Amino acid sequence: MKRLFFACLALMTLSVATAQTVWTPDLGNGKYKNPVLYADYSDPDVIRVGDDYWMTASSFNCVPGLPILHSTDLVNWEIVNHVFLNQPPYDWFDKPRHGDGVWAPCIRFHDGWYYIYWGDPDRGIMMSKTQDPRGEWTTPHLVKAAKGIIDTSPLWDEDGKAYLVHGWAGSRAGFKSILSVSEMTPDGMSLIGQDVMIFDGHGEHPTIEGPKFYKRNGWYYVFAPAGGVKTGWQVVLRSRSPWGPYEIKTVLEEGSTGIPGPHQGGWVEDVAGDCWFLHFVDMYAYGRVCHLQPMAWTEDGWCTMGVDYDGNGVGEPVKEYKKPASNVKSAIKTPADSDEFSERTLGLQWQWHANPQLHWLFTNPSAGMIRLYCRAHDSEWRNLSDNGNLLMQKVNAPDYVATTKVIFTPKYEGDRAGMIMMGHDYATIGLKLKDGKIIVEQNVCPSAMRQGTPEKVVATAACSSDMEPVEVYFRCKIRQVWNKGEQPRLFCRFSYSKDGKKFQELGEEFEAQAGHWIGAKIGYFVDAEIHKNDGGWMDVDWFRVSKK
Repeated sequence: MKRLFFACLALMTLSVATAQTVWTPDLGNGKYKNPVLYADYSDPDVIRVGDDYWMTASSFNCVPGLPILHSTDLVNWEIVNHVFLNQPPYDWFDKPRHGDGVWAPCIRFHDGWYYIYWGDPDRGIMMSKTQDPRGEWTTPHLVKAAKGIIDTSPLWDEDGKAYLVHGWAGSRAGFKSILSVSEMTPDGMSLIGQDVMIFDGHGEHPTIEGPKFYKRNGWYYVFAPAGGVKTGWQVVLRSRSPWGPYEIKTVLEEGSTGIPGPHQGGWVEDVAGDCWFLHFVDMYAYGRVCHLQPMAWTEDGWCTMGVDYDGNGVGEPVKEYKKPASNVKSAIKTPADSDEFSERTLGLQWQWHANPQLHWLFTNPSAGMIRLYCRAHDSEWRNLSDNGNLLMQKVNAPDYVATTKVIFTPKYEGDRAGMIMMGHDYATIGLKLKDGKIIVEQNVCPSAMRQGTPEKVVATAACSSDMEPVEVYFRCKIRQVWNKGEQPRLFCRFSYSKDGKKFQELGEEFEAQAGHWIGAKIGYFVDAEIHKNDGGWMDVDWFRVSKK
């Protein structure tokens, strides 16, 4: 049984939310700029079937999980689906499990089916499949139970046999920097026999991980990043046998570009037969954003990625390049961010930190709003990082403004709700019922996830002299600052307004931090100090992003 697989379908299906305009990689002149996705789509993988490109990425503990993105040119992307709405094992992920869950998925098309394999580092190799990426995917299937297996990639061979390559998580397995291959049943449902170690990266290629399995012209290829997420490089391994021995070559590095650590991704051919490599670059609080590199095969059977600017035989990332060939002229598209909440469904950009419960949110399309109910936390609660009912989306541009209109209806002392920027640290601006009056409050919480520190009130302002419903606009202004040209830093400034025109800053500017394997996220929180029948709530009219 699918245990509520579609329990929240009315809340989290196809969206009519408007696409963002704050970052547009398509330059409109036949070229694109990197990143092609300025948002945290970590560990991306991509395939082409006909004129369509399909992409997925790590979602960890955030749900809906395993996003499905679509493009016709590798530059203009939109999010069209998720593989699952509730993550198994359900009782475990009913609470926030930061950094657990879906690690480094791989998408493939075989014999009329779309497959996605991923590693759950605490449970093993997982798989789901469908014949329509926009439709229903099968309930996640446990291919092999094993602690520490991550970064899985299947390969169906011409002789009918199948294989799977994977990496290892040092935090669970007790070792890393190893790549292994197993034989897989042709139906993709289980593995056969014992793993074979095909490469040991200790030494020249430490922390090798994220392998992708391919076959071309009789050669078996494994694409893999090494050297670490923030400062590493791309290597390619090749062999005449899936079991090795494998040769190795470095094919992509930072070089002089200032684009650090080009990390794992996937190889895909466009309709003209030209090759491309879609991969991520770690942008700290902004998350792991996606870059697109030109790629070509050489006569000696190796590939090159990016452009070899210094002539050392290793490519470097491009900042601008000509767009891939396409049979379909694509409109300018980017994953949605703004939402008017006027439909029965939320935009697909919204995620929770745990499996959603039916009482967390209700859509109200007749009123053009959603309602989030204040929920009391349990006795082990430390701060909002322990709340599963945080409704948030990815940060999706270096500089922009997010504004929302809310109506707060408190019922009991301590009810509160508002806007949040969440990572390992977090900051909020919200409304709270205190001493029978509604106040505006900014809170910050350093080391919220890592150490469970309590919140600190930074600033307050009077809002209403009673506890009647109050209408307020919240705004978060995001700006990027580079640390000595090496590290992007994300600062945000909160403000509020009673009329939507004149905004008053409150508190202090907050420097956001990445979450556990994910970038910082922005959205909504609702919380209560006590649980009673018919508690308070926040109605949200709209969420809009703009360049200013």
